[in-house]
Amino acid sequence: MNTLPILYSFRRCPYAIRARMALHISEAEFEYREITLRNKPPTMIAASPKATVPVLVLGDGTVLDESLDILFWALEKNDPHNWLGNDRGYVKPAMEIIEKNDGPFKHHLDRYKYADRHPELSQQGHRDNCLFFLTMLEARLQKHPYLLANQITVADIAILSFIRQFAFVDKVWFDSAQYPHLQQWLETLLSMRLFQFTMEKRSLWEF
Repeated sequence: MNTLPILYSFRRCPYAIRARMALHISEAEFEYREITLRNKPPTMIAASPKATVPVLVLGDGTVLDESLDILFWALEKNDPHNWLGNDRGYVKPAMEIIEKNDGPFKHHLDRYKYADRHPELSQQGHRDNCLFFLTMLEARLQKHPYLLANQITVADIAILSFIRQFAFVDKVWFDSAQYPHLQQWLETLLSMRLFQFTMEKRSLWEF
């Protein structure tokens, strides 16, 4: 007998945030299990030996343990705000942005956030390595209020939590940097009820 999907998540993980946003907007029903990364449940590790969040265990036992797989699974079931676009028209251009986000930008973001662990450059040096991506986003946002169009798309949702993470490493610097369209974009998305609901604190799942 099929049961509800089970989501293992950690509130602040940017990968988990984008998966949860898609699950919530799609109105998917699932059991939410908030975990701590210091004490991972054996059931999660059994389902996904790489033991990173998010992990979604479907009712038939299928395991989705990549955030983008969860995001697209949810939106392909129900996409009420057309984040994927007509005939999935936003997906290909979104993936071009997401690949830069998840690849080189995330690489440098981790070093900027945890600069003390990466002394090969100063924190500013690591930050400077991130700016290629912010500059690209700023150029896109000069054309329309969201990354691909005049509406929110999967591209915005997929990278939001990573730009948020970057901004809050040094919010004073970010707010004064020459990225006015990106700053407005971030403020708009962080004020969404969907994002606020996604980030509400939940009790740890007891196992």
